[in-house]
Amino acid sequence: MPSFTVTVNGRPHVVNVAADTPLLWVLRDNLGLTGTKFGCGIAACGACTVHLDGEATRSCVLPISAVGTAPVTTIEGLSPSATTASHRVQKAWIADDVPQCGYCQSGQIMAAAALLTKTADPSDAQIDDAMTNICRCGTYQRIRSAVHRAAKEA
Repeated sequence: MPSFTVTVNGRPHVVNVAADTPLLWVLRDNLGLTGTKFGCGIAACGACTVHLDGEATRSCVLPISAVGTAPVTTIEGLSPSATTASHRVQKAWIADDVPQCGYCQSGQIMAAAALLTKTADPSDAQIDDAMTNICRCGTYQRIRSAVHRAAKEA
């Protein structure tokens, strides 16, 4: 079994997995980071969204061999520091009461955080274009509101 070194949430990890093992399963099964969720397995729903070198990336279809040296950030590593309880997007999610069932929320939050890194004050259209994650509960209006709230907190 080949070994890969992957930097997750600022820490390097060596994992011995097949080259085609999706990053999602490395995170969950090898590193114990279960905040990133499995939803569809075909990169359609976004529950598995993480940041790969700052870009929102669907980890269920990304083989570990394609990660290379790019840093990975998961929902567990989103806060700016160990002493900060929550990222501004997470705070906005709570303030706007976004989650219902909550299953998609880590992926939604990761997608929103990546958007706000690139676009400080996104329009509704920019939010709609960037937030392609699926929410079965239909909280899209609250998601949009929370993204606007987080933008104001920057």
